[in-house]
Amino acid sequence: MQTIESNLDPIIYQGQFGSFTINEDDRQEVVIYRTALMVAALSFGLGTIAVLSKSELLSSETLSNLLTVLATIFAVAMGIALANIHIYMVILHRTLQIFWAIGCASAIGFALYYQQSIGEIVYQQPLTILGVGFIFAALTGIFFKEAFCFNRLETKLLVLIVPLLLLGHLTQMLPQAVEPILLAVWAGLFLVFAIRKVIQPIPPDIGDKSVFEYLATQRNS
Repeated sequence: MQTIESNLDPIIYQGQFGSFTINEDDRQEVVIYRTALMVAALSFGLGTIAVLSKSELLSSETLSNLLTVLATIFAVAMGIALANIHIYMVILHRTLQIFWAIGCASAIGFALYYQQSIGEIVYQQPLTILGVGFIFAALTGIFFKEAFCFNRLETKLLVLIVPLLLLGHLTQMLPQAVEPILLAVWAGLFLVFAIRKVIQPIPPDIGDKSVFEYLATQRNS
């Protein structure tokens, strides 16, 4: 994506299918997307800390309540991020949103059935990953998109770590001693990713608007 320098605002960008400009709505969507990712990363990180240190810091009831709150914040933040992410392929964007919805619905159903926090349920009932795991499939989709677009090391690692941990726990093939290590690495890399998104210039996250306009024209023709 090349830019045409001008003495007048806004800057004119030259895309694959023509020129375009970036307006305030575009920038706001990126800010919302990045803020949602940061909230999701922080809530996931806090939940990870709480789980890994539960024996020393928190009672069982307090931990359960805390994980419920953090899981809710994480899920809402994920939904907001997926509503504002810029992805050229509409079918991929909608698929990630559907995965998020399936994961959230499954989490709510399991929480009502087992009367526990979703973190405890997934740990004690690995088969529930077949439902709840969809929300993490959506998260992995975000990591994959970011790895493909920006070649970020942390997102490349997360694309491998997230399914490895979830599938390893589901099949009980992953050694129990390895699971907390992978969970901690996941939480740490997720936070690194969110921080790097905050300091990244906004235009690359918007992408080539001429491609979005071209695809919209093709769908309507």
